[in-house]
Amino acid sequence: MASLTTSTARKSASGRPSIGATPVPLPFRDDPLLWAGWLYARDGMTQNEIAKAMGVSRATVNGYLAEARTRGIVTLSMETSRLSELMIAQAMKDRFHLSDCIVIPSAEGDSGLDERLGETGARVLQRLIRPGDMLGIAWGRTMIALARRIGPGQVPDLSVIQLTGGTSAPVDFTPELCASQLATALGARSINITAPAVVSSAAVRDILMNEPQLREQFDMARRADKVVFGICSTRPDSTIHASGLVRQEELAHPAFHRATAVVAGRFIDDRGVPVRAPLDARTIGLTLEEISRIKVRIAVAGGSRKVPAILAALRGGYANILITDAATAHSILQAEGVPESLGALRGTRRTQLQGGNPVKTKKLINDPKNIIEEMLDGIVKAHPRHVRQLEDSPRSVIAVDGPRKDKVAIVIGGGSGHEPSFVGFVGKGIADACAIGNVFASPPPDPILECTKAVDGGAGVLYMYGNYAGDVMNFDMAAEMAAMEDIEVRTVLSTDDVASAPLDQKEKRRGVAGNFFIFKIAGAAADRMWSLDECERVARKANDNTFTVGVALAPCSLPQTLRHNFDIGPDEMEIGMGIHGEPGVTREPLRTADEVTDDMLERIFAEMPAKKGSKVAVLVNSLGSTPLMELYVINRRVRERLDRKGIDVHATWVGTYCSSLEMAGMSVTLILLDDELTELLDHPCDCAMFRAG
Repeated sequence: MASLTTSTARKSASGRPSIGATPVPLPFRDDPLLWAGWLYARDGMTQNEIAKAMGVSRATVNGYLAEARTRGIVTLSMETSRLSELMIAQAMKDRFHLSDCIVIPSAEGDSGLDERLGETGARVLQRLIRPGDMLGIAWGRTMIALARRIGPGQVPDLSVIQLTGGTSAPVDFTPELCASQLATALGARSINITAPAVVSSAAVRDILMNEPQLREQFDMARRADKVVFGICSTRPDSTIHASGLVRQEELAHPAFHRATAVVAGRFIDDRGVPVRAPLDARTIGLTLEEISRIKVRIAVAGGSRKVPAILAALRGGYANILITDAATAHSILQAEGVPESLGALRGTRRTQLQGGNPVKTKKLINDPKNIIEEMLDGIVKAHPRHVRQLEDSPRSVIAVDGPRKDKVAIVIGGGSGHEPSFVGFVGKGIADACAIGNVFASPPPDPILECTKAVDGGAGVLYMYGNYAGDVMNFDMAAEMAAMEDIEVRTVLSTDDVASAPLDQKEKRRGVAGNFFIFKIAGAAADRMWSLDECERVARKANDNTFTVGVALAPCSLPQTLRHNFDIGPDEMEIGMGIHGEPGVTREPLRTADEVTDDMLERIFAEMPAKKGSKVAVLVNSLGSTPLMELYVINRRVRERLDRKGIDVHATWVGTYCSSLEMAGMSVTLILLDDELTELLDHPCDCAMFRAG
């Protein structure tokens, strides 16, 4: 686990690491038990290997692990609730090539998060700074929280440098206050920029920047050894609007329509590219290029509203150390399309172990890095009459027969590992295109946009996908980019998973196997040349009338890890588990097929406004490894219950339509039909994985 050197470890009289030997990774905060437990249980190292990695003796490692077992950090299994933040941090480091990432536990909502991040940032910064350092600091709520929480202490010959000009705004997180308070706490020299952050013209900026005093101050800032900054979003409620640094009329400039984040007073778009506008030439402060040349760049930011902004800054490479919270980091990983074991990252399951080594599963794969491309190549070769890939965007799959002039285009998408969803639903009479992400991860905006451009027939495009944070973020970005190319895009999220949120929070529910019915009906409306308004309306109607509940019996494993994404006992089942392994509503002893089916149906009946004489369609779906034999046993009970309620079954589908790799389990979906939905459900479609009508 390569990491930035912040302190060193060797065996002291107490047996604990101390100054002078092997680097201790920042996330472990000098806790040798946690570090040893991680290497033992997560990385599968032997005690000799751990001793070498930690710079201590094998006997010391043995003592660490014994104490870790006593404290419950390591048992026969490793409690990932203790290590989930470390696992997320490692995934962030790998994805964005960070020197280090420190992830703090999430709390309910974002209340108080700035203070918690500031406190963590203060502890990390105290470990990083060295005598003689020049430390640059930006401004913002998180920065002032960090400055207030650090120290007090004395670091010899330390200078704290303000990175931007100042402001007279009546807020307590101005650039001057952040720099001076941090310097005071550390007993350091404070170097404040003696000029406004934004001046009236580019000419005034050039004159000021050539003043000897200001030039000397910025020369020192450019030579900074380390820099710490927050990341601001461009939302209306963000710090950039409250700071008084920028006037609202300046933010109305067309260039800022692309702006997603602000780093040290500089605006960037969602890809991390600087936004060039007249304001940039009037800003007094280090440029993003100058900040990027500083060796150690620490970003401290978190919160659900900042996910797009933090992702933009990471894509631009402006930080090489990130301090954030678990929920934010998790959303960033999903948005970036990083394959991950959601059960492990959630910290609600245990990583399975045998004799201290993780149990690995078996798969018929080649290099897991290429599995999506190889799968898509196989699909196109198997179904050349139905689908094709875009030459310059192979993760964009287009229907051979379907897209046409003046027809509303249906674009769907989501993570791989759910086949035949989503790519299997591309064809005539259903979806016109599909953007494919990594395993259990959202597709990035680029393939979504390429799908959009490829199938746009001039009547607008309807985006349809499951309600997951990463998908919402990336499809929204793609919609914004499509709008810049004069393509009208509407969005309908599927929220059919009854167990994923209570009825009064239906908008938070996930989209699962019910996508089958929702996509099918919207695709039929588009195939009949209905308008974009009508396609959107009937898609929402279909979603409102679709209800799914699933049950999991055994976990799946990702190709990249070959390890189960959650743990469940041999005689247990979990009602309501999500298709990525998200927690369900109840875990209990395994019951008979009829009892399980009754449990799921009762949850659906409690919400579905069906009465005697109503009409439904049924989908009994395997989550991966549950065979047709068992699915038909389930379907038998579904039909019995519906018959006894006097509810007519118009159509039934039984098989694998939305899987979770090889997860054992199944789901039942009912869609309540009226004449309009029935007619559209019966409309013919012909896609790669099935044919209907």
